[in-house]
Amino acid sequence: MADYNSLEKIRLQKVDELRAEGVEPYPTRAKRTHTSAQAIAEFEKDESRELKLTLAGRIRSMRPKGKLCFAHIEDGEGKIQLFMRVNEVGEERLAFFNKMFDLGDFIEASGAMMRTKAGEASLLVHDFKLLAKSISPLPADKDVTQEDGTVIRYASLDDVELRARQRYADLAVNPEVRETFRKRAKLIKSLRQFLDDHGFLEVETPILQPLYGGAAARPFVTRHNELNQDMYLRISFELYLKRLLVGNLEKVYEIGRDFRNEGVSFKHNPEFTQLEFYWAYADYLQVMELTEQMVAYAAGQVTGSTKIKYGKHEIEFKPPWRRLEMRQGILETSGIDIAEHKTAEALLKAIKQKQPGATPDPKATRGKLVDFLLSEFLEPTLIQPTFLYNYPRDISPLAKSIPGDALTVERFEGYVAGFELCNAFTELNDPLDQEQRFIEMGRDYEADDEEKHPLDEDYLRAMRYGMPPNGGFGMGVDRLAMLLTDKHSIREVLLFPALRKEE
Repeated sequence: MADYNSLEKIRLQKVDELRAEGVEPYPTRAKRTHTSAQAIAEFEKDESRELKLTLAGRIRSMRPKGKLCFAHIEDGEGKIQLFMRVNEVGEERLAFFNKMFDLGDFIEASGAMMRTKAGEASLLVHDFKLLAKSISPLPADKDVTQEDGTVIRYASLDDVELRARQRYADLAVNPEVRETFRKRAKLIKSLRQFLDDHGFLEVETPILQPLYGGAAARPFVTRHNELNQDMYLRISFELYLKRLLVGNLEKVYEIGRDFRNEGVSFKHNPEFTQLEFYWAYADYLQVMELTEQMVAYAAGQVTGSTKIKYGKHEIEFKPPWRRLEMRQGILETSGIDIAEHKTAEALLKAIKQKQPGATPDPKATRGKLVDFLLSEFLEPTLIQPTFLYNYPRDISPLAKSIPGDALTVERFEGYVAGFELCNAFTELNDPLDQEQRFIEMGRDYEADDEEKHPLDEDYLRAMRYGMPPNGGFGMGVDRLAMLLTDKHSIREVLLFPALRKEE
């Protein structure tokens, strides 16, 4: 049971009083005719005519003044002032409003639009009713209406932890947060539109999988009672989408949730939205071109421009993006040429010599050491959109090797603002090579290594039927949402981020 504070107990008493008077504090129906924005727009077309309508929203401010009362209500499109006067509603109803209504209550108000002496478009209320009684006051609910009708916000909900835990309250009191999630929805819509317009087919693949794969991550494990077997929440769509290429669906994509049982950070959440597409008869260079076009298109749709502000940086998404070979980038930022050190032992020795302050894992594979150099020295320098390409084979088990260089694969990652945005390959379509890579991954990684990639025999069987050459792509949609809304934590673009259990 809830432990009500003194203010909540007062409001609960009002609920009882309302019902005793025959007023239902949570009626079944509402009869809104206009949103706040629609009402103001319609009124301003011709203020000389009488415009009668019904509005609904949450009370954000109240200012009783003798035989008058001003209140502001807020709906999904903005705020509008209610003007209550004894002449229209009567003394008893006005007194009822002032006594029984509180900030946070939802109200329905009918009347005619007018402009007050202060010049604000308002609803002159003829009748009203309670739609939902607010028992708990909203946190930091401090909007106060001044004598001239202006509304001043004296406090806002800005506690990061509270906002993440109580997103409903965050959305209720912070209109800029609502705008962030409208932009996120527009982003996903624009990505779909772009891929649909380029001939891709949207598909759905299993979230519960008998075998996880397609990425290097620890999965969440669950149990299917009827089948009497463990199942995994997917960490990637990749292996299922590429199975569809075998079936002659040549351009496929999916936007959905992936789940990785890993730590949280400003750019990581265990549950996140991913976009992946696979394109038959294309390679990573063609995917590169499509990627920069797609992201620039999405930026334009969401923000109105390909140029955005992210923190202190001004970032330009307009193609072409910078291309930088991984080997060259690591050499420039760490002083180490990875091509000269073909084993983990040799590369670890070079890191200790060139970067004595660095702390790589002494048991790491060569691929993980390369990844360490990338994240420690190169990644923070990649502010403007950059394609980093040509990766070590041992950290890219599903990508095709560059002709004539068995240790390097045709892979790129897109970086913006110092973090990874997307990842793509010229996909491996040789089933014998793929099987050997799975075996190597199983041998090189310890049994409990979270990045160990299991051998998927059904995927190999699909490949043996024949898979066309193709380019594949994956992008964290949440990270792109961060960039386009100028947010610096993934929590800010997730409605309900993963949080430690409240004590």
